[in-house]
Amino acid sequence: MWMVDLNSDLGEGFGTWTLGDDAAMLRVVTSANIACGFHAGDPATLLRTCADAVRSDVRIGAQVGYRDLVGFGRRFLDITAEDLRADVIYQIGALDGLARSVGGRVRYVKPHGALYNTIVHHRVQAQAVVDAVAAYDPGLPVLGLPGSAFLEIAARAGLRTVTEAFADRGYTAAGTLVSRRDPGAVLSDVEAVARRVLRMVTEGVVDSVDGVTVPVNADSVCLHGDTPAAVDMALAVRAVLSRNGVTLTPFVS
Repeated sequence: MWMVDLNSDLGEGFGTWTLGDDAAMLRVVTSANIACGFHAGDPATLLRTCADAVRSDVRIGAQVGYRDLVGFGRRFLDITAEDLRADVIYQIGALDGLARSVGGRVRYVKPHGALYNTIVHHRVQAQAVVDAVAAYDPGLPVLGLPGSAFLEIAARAGLRTVTEAFADRGYTAAGTLVSRRDPGAVLSDVEAVARRVLRMVTEGVVDSVDGVTVPVNADSVCLHGDTPAAVDMALAVRAVLSRNGVTLTPFVS
Protein backbone atom coordinates (compact mmCIF):
# COMPACT_ATOMS: atom_id res chain seq x y z
CA MET A 1 0.00 0.00 0.00
CA TRP A 2 1.45 3.34 -1.05
CA MET A 3 0.56 6.59 0.70
CA VAL A 4 1.48 10.12 -0.30
CA ASP A 5 0.55 13.73 0.42
CA LEU A 6 -0.19 16.22 -2.37
CA ASN A 7 0.79 19.82 -1.68
CA SER A 8 0.51 23.08 -3.62
CA ASP A 9 1.76 26.65 -3.26
CA LEU A 10 -1.28 28.86 -2.66
CA GLY A 11 -2.22 32.35 -1.49
CA GLU A 12 0.23 33.88 -3.93
CA GLY A 13 -1.96 36.68 -5.26
CA PHE A 14 -1.60 40.26 -4.11
CA GLY A 15 -4.40 42.81 -3.90
CA THR A 16 -6.44 42.73 -7.10
CA TRP A 17 -3.82 40.56 -8.84
CA THR A 18 -4.54 36.83 -8.68
CA LEU A 19 -2.32 33.85 -9.45
CA GLY A 20 -3.82 30.43 -10.09
CA ASP A 21 -7.12 28.97 -8.94
CA ASP A 22 -6.63 28.36 -5.23
CA ALA A 23 -10.21 27.29 -4.59
CA ALA A 24 -9.99 24.57 -7.24
CA MET A 25 -6.58 23.36 -6.03
CA LEU A 26 -7.88 23.07 -2.48
CA ARG A 27 -10.40 20.50 -3.72
CA VAL A 28 -7.52 18.33 -4.96
CA VAL A 29 -4.54 18.62 -2.63
CA THR A 30 -4.17 17.48 0.98
CA SER A 31 -1.71 20.17 2.13
CA ALA A 32 -1.47 23.87 1.23
CA ASN A 33 1.81 25.79 1.35
CA ILE A 34 0.39 29.26 1.94
CA ALA A 35 2.49 32.35 1.25
CA CYS A 36 3.35 34.53 4.23
CA GLY A 37 3.52 37.99 2.67
CA PHE A 38 7.24 38.17 1.92
CA HIS A 39 7.34 36.70 -1.60
CA ALA A 40 3.59 37.02 -2.26
CA GLY A 41 0.23 37.36 -0.54
CA ASP A 42 -1.45 40.31 1.16
CA PRO A 43 -3.22 39.81 4.53
CA ALA A 44 -6.72 39.63 3.05
CA THR A 45 -5.65 37.06 0.45
CA LEU A 46 -3.86 34.96 3.04
CA LEU A 47 -6.78 35.09 5.46
CA ARG A 48 -9.19 34.01 2.73
CA THR A 49 -6.87 31.18 1.66
CA CYS A 50 -6.54 29.94 5.23
CA ALA A 51 -10.32 29.97 5.65
CA ASP A 52 -10.79 28.05 2.41
CA ALA A 53 -8.18 25.50 3.49
CA VAL A 54 -9.94 24.96 6.81
CA ARG A 55 -13.28 24.45 5.05
CA SER A 56 -11.65 21.96 2.67
CA ASP A 57 -9.93 20.06 5.52
CA VAL A 58 -6.54 20.78 3.93
CA ARG A 59 -3.50 21.16 6.18
CA ILE A 60 -1.95 24.63 6.31
CA GLY A 61 1.79 25.07 5.92
CA ALA A 62 3.76 28.30 6.17
CA GLN A 63 5.64 28.89 2.93
CA VAL A 64 8.43 31.13 4.12
CA GLY A 65 10.74 32.94 1.73
CA TYR A 66 13.06 35.82 1.12
CA ARG A 67 11.63 39.34 1.49
CA ASP A 68 11.31 39.83 -2.28
CA LEU A 69 7.86 40.72 -3.62
CA VAL A 70 9.28 42.10 -6.87
CA GLY A 71 11.17 38.89 -7.65
CA PHE A 72 8.47 36.58 -6.25
CA GLY A 73 11.07 35.14 -3.89
CA ARG A 74 12.93 33.52 -6.77
CA ARG A 75 16.14 35.54 -6.41
CA PHE A 76 18.94 34.66 -3.98
CA LEU A 77 19.46 37.15 -1.15
CA ASP A 78 22.79 37.37 0.64
CA ILE A 79 21.09 37.82 4.01
CA THR A 80 22.68 37.34 7.42
CA ALA A 81 21.70 34.31 9.47
CA GLU A 82 20.36 36.59 12.20
CA ASP A 83 18.08 38.47 9.81
CA LEU A 84 16.90 35.31 8.04
CA ARG A 85 16.04 33.64 11.35
CA ALA A 86 13.97 36.67 12.39
CA ASP A 87 12.27 36.88 8.99
CA VAL A 88 11.22 33.22 9.12
CA ILE A 89 9.87 33.50 12.68
CA TYR A 90 7.94 36.60 11.61
CA GLN A 91 6.39 34.85 8.63
CA ILE A 92 5.34 31.73 10.53
CA GLY A 93 3.80 33.83 13.27
CA ALA A 94 1.88 36.04 10.85
CA LEU A 95 0.35 33.13 8.95
CA ASP A 96 -0.34 31.19 12.15
CA GLY A 97 -2.28 34.16 13.53
CA LEU A 98 -4.40 34.41 10.40
CA ALA A 99 -4.99 30.65 10.36
CA ARG A 100 -5.99 30.52 14.03
CA SER A 101 -8.53 33.32 13.51
CA VAL A 102 -10.48 31.02 11.14
CA GLY A 103 -10.17 27.79 13.13
CA GLY A 104 -6.92 26.44 11.72
CA ARG A 105 -3.23 26.72 12.47
CA VAL A 106 0.12 26.33 10.78
CA ARG A 107 0.96 22.61 10.78
CA TYR A 108 4.33 22.60 8.97
CA VAL A 109 6.90 24.84 7.28
CA LYS A 110 8.14 24.79 3.67
CA PRO A 111 10.67 27.28 2.30
CA HIS A 112 9.80 28.91 -1.02
CA GLY A 113 11.62 29.47 -4.28
CA ALA A 114 15.20 30.67 -4.09
CA LEU A 115 15.36 30.06 -0.34
CA TYR A 116 14.25 26.43 -0.88
CA ASN A 117 16.96 25.88 -3.48
CA THR A 118 19.65 27.80 -1.61
CA ILE A 119 19.38 25.74 1.57
CA VAL A 120 19.88 22.52 -0.33
CA HIS A 121 23.60 23.40 -0.07
CA HIS A 122 23.96 26.69 1.86
CA ARG A 123 24.46 25.44 5.40
CA VAL A 124 24.45 28.85 7.11
CA GLN A 125 21.05 29.80 5.72
CA ALA A 126 19.75 26.26 6.25
CA GLN A 127 20.73 26.48 9.93
CA ALA A 128 19.01 29.86 10.24
CA VAL A 129 15.73 28.46 8.91
CA VAL A 130 15.96 25.44 11.20
CA ASP A 131 16.71 27.69 14.19
CA ALA A 132 13.66 29.80 13.36
CA VAL A 133 11.28 26.84 13.17
CA ALA A 134 12.67 25.35 16.37
CA ALA A 135 12.32 28.69 18.15
CA TYR A 136 8.70 29.15 17.05
CA ASP A 137 7.48 25.58 17.53
CA PRO A 138 9.81 22.55 17.52
CA GLY A 139 6.78 20.35 16.88
CA LEU A 140 6.36 21.73 13.35
CA PRO A 141 7.60 19.39 10.58
CA VAL A 142 9.67 20.86 7.76
CA LEU A 143 9.23 19.99 4.10
CA GLY A 144 12.27 19.89 1.81
CA LEU A 145 14.34 18.18 -0.86
CA PRO A 146 15.78 14.74 0.01
CA GLY A 147 19.52 14.90 0.66
CA SER A 148 19.48 18.64 1.33
CA ALA A 149 21.54 20.33 4.02
CA PHE A 150 18.26 21.75 5.31
CA LEU A 151 16.70 18.38 6.10
CA GLU A 152 19.98 17.05 7.50
CA ILE A 153 20.35 19.98 9.90
CA ALA A 154 16.65 19.87 10.78
CA ALA A 155 16.85 16.17 11.69
CA ARG A 156 19.87 16.80 13.92
CA ALA A 157 17.91 19.57 15.64
CA GLY A 158 15.09 17.13 16.42
CA LEU A 159 12.58 18.46 13.88
CA ARG A 160 10.46 16.04 11.91
CA THR A 161 11.61 16.07 8.28
CA VAL A 162 9.30 15.39 5.34
CA THR A 163 10.75 14.64 1.91
CA GLU A 164 9.28 16.19 -1.21
CA ALA A 165 9.22 15.54 -4.95
CA PHE A 166 8.02 17.90 -7.68
CA ALA A 167 5.42 16.84 -10.21
CA ASP A 168 6.00 19.66 -12.67
CA ARG A 169 9.70 20.53 -12.29
CA GLY A 170 12.67 19.12 -14.16
CA TYR A 171 15.37 17.26 -12.26
CA THR A 172 19.12 17.23 -12.84
CA ALA A 173 21.16 14.05 -12.81
CA ALA A 174 22.22 15.03 -9.27
CA GLY A 175 18.61 14.93 -8.07
CA THR A 176 18.28 18.70 -7.70
CA LEU A 177 15.80 20.94 -9.52
CA VAL A 178 16.64 22.45 -12.88
CA SER A 179 16.97 26.23 -12.63
CA ARG A 180 13.91 28.07 -13.90
CA ARG A 181 16.25 29.93 -16.24
CA ASP A 182 17.13 26.71 -18.09
CA PRO A 183 15.20 24.61 -20.64
CA GLY A 184 13.15 21.77 -19.16
CA ALA A 185 12.68 23.48 -15.80
CA VAL A 186 8.86 23.47 -15.86
CA LEU A 187 6.75 20.68 -17.34
CA SER A 188 3.32 21.28 -18.85
CA ASP A 189 2.17 17.98 -20.43
CA VAL A 190 -0.66 16.95 -18.11
CA GLU A 191 -0.70 13.22 -18.87
CA ALA A 192 3.09 12.93 -18.90
CA VAL A 193 3.29 14.61 -15.50
CA ALA A 194 0.63 12.26 -14.08
CA ARG A 195 2.56 9.19 -15.28
CA ARG A 196 5.77 10.68 -13.91
CA VAL A 197 4.27 11.18 -10.45
CA LEU A 198 2.93 7.62 -10.38
CA ARG A 199 6.44 6.36 -11.07
CA MET A 200 7.89 8.63 -8.38
CA VAL A 201 5.49 7.30 -5.77
CA THR A 202 5.41 3.60 -6.69
CA GLU A 203 8.97 3.09 -8.02
CA GLY A 204 10.88 5.87 -6.26
CA VAL A 205 12.56 7.16 -9.43
CA VAL A 206 12.31 10.01 -11.94
CA ASP A 207 14.01 10.67 -15.28
CA SER A 208 16.28 13.71 -15.26
CA VAL A 209 16.52 16.23 -18.12
CA ASP A 210 19.77 14.47 -19.04
CA GLY A 211 17.97 11.15 -19.48
CA VAL A 212 19.43 9.67 -16.29
CA THR A 213 17.09 7.82 -13.95
CA VAL A 214 17.56 9.22 -10.44
CA PRO A 215 16.08 8.08 -7.11
CA VAL A 216 13.44 10.18 -5.39
CA ASN A 217 12.03 9.76 -1.91
CA ALA A 218 8.68 11.48 -1.62
CA ASP A 219 6.46 11.72 1.45
CA SER A 220 4.76 14.60 -0.39
CA VAL A 221 4.46 15.65 -4.05
CA CYS A 222 4.28 19.34 -4.97
CA LEU A 223 1.92 20.59 -7.66
CA HIS A 224 2.67 24.26 -8.33
CA GLY A 225 -0.48 26.38 -8.45
CA ASP A 226 1.02 28.76 -11.03
CA THR A 227 2.00 26.11 -13.58
CA PRO A 228 0.02 26.27 -16.87
CA ALA A 229 -3.07 23.99 -16.61
CA ALA A 230 -2.27 23.55 -12.91
CA VAL A 231 -5.75 22.38 -11.91
CA ASP A 232 -6.02 19.92 -14.79
CA MET A 233 -2.60 18.59 -13.89
CA ALA A 234 -3.52 18.20 -10.22
CA LEU A 235 -6.73 16.38 -11.11
CA ALA A 236 -4.87 14.04 -13.48
CA VAL A 237 -2.23 13.28 -10.86
CA ARG A 238 -4.83 12.57 -8.18
CA ALA A 239 -6.82 10.34 -10.56
CA VAL A 240 -3.89 8.23 -11.71
CA LEU A 241 -2.63 7.74 -8.15
CA SER A 242 -6.08 6.71 -6.91
CA ARG A 243 -6.56 4.28 -9.83
CA ASN A 244 -3.27 2.60 -8.99
CA GLY A 245 -3.90 2.02 -5.31
CA VAL A 246 -2.11 5.05 -3.85
CA THR A 247 -3.81 6.52 -0.78
CA LEU A 248 -3.75 10.32 -0.67
CA THR A 249 -3.32 11.55 2.87
CA PRO A 250 -1.73 14.57 4.59
CA PHE A 251 1.58 13.92 6.32
CA VAL A 252 0.30 15.62 9.47
CA SER A 253 -2.85 14.32 11.17
